[in-house]
Amino acid sequence: MKTNVLEVVIGAVVIVAASFFLYFAYVTSGEKIKDGYNIFARFEDVSGLTEGADVKINGIKVGIVNKLSLDKEDYSARADLTIKNEYKIPEDSSLSISTDGLMGNKFISISLGYSDKYLEPKSELEDTKSSVNLEKIIDTVINGFINKPSSKKEESDNTKE
Repeated sequence: MKTNVLEVVIGAVVIVAASFFLYFAYVTSGEKIKDGYNIFARFEDVSGLTEGADVKINGIKVGIVNKLSLDKEDYSARADLTIKNEYKIPEDSSLSISTDGLMGNKFISISLGYSDKYLEPKSELEDTKSSVNLEKIIDTVINGFINKPSSKKEESDNTKE
């Protein structure tokens, strides 16, 4: 009978600990910026970028990606970003999709411009650079090696003629 009570107590502790971790994950995953303004950007490709991803300036988080959508007219990817009010973005700034490390999470990096005018809420940034798709690069490299004929063999065939 003693082992049954011990098993129940250990099971209850495990359930409480798991509940705490689930609650913590739920609370931290849906971070919202309360005092911020929205800006928009269009990209050719947002592969790997997700809603809730960070927006950073010089590695410091200044906002989040609220929504990603596909424009029905030109099929570009549209990103809706919220930037904290304390950060003003010059109009001539540029956005790029970057990665934390080689295989890390994607985020939007802002390269600040030098303009004295700042983006107004609901404005759209024109200067964007899409994410680098590692799968496409690997595919291109592999296909380059497979489809490239041996140059020595071609040279010897040409000298015989």
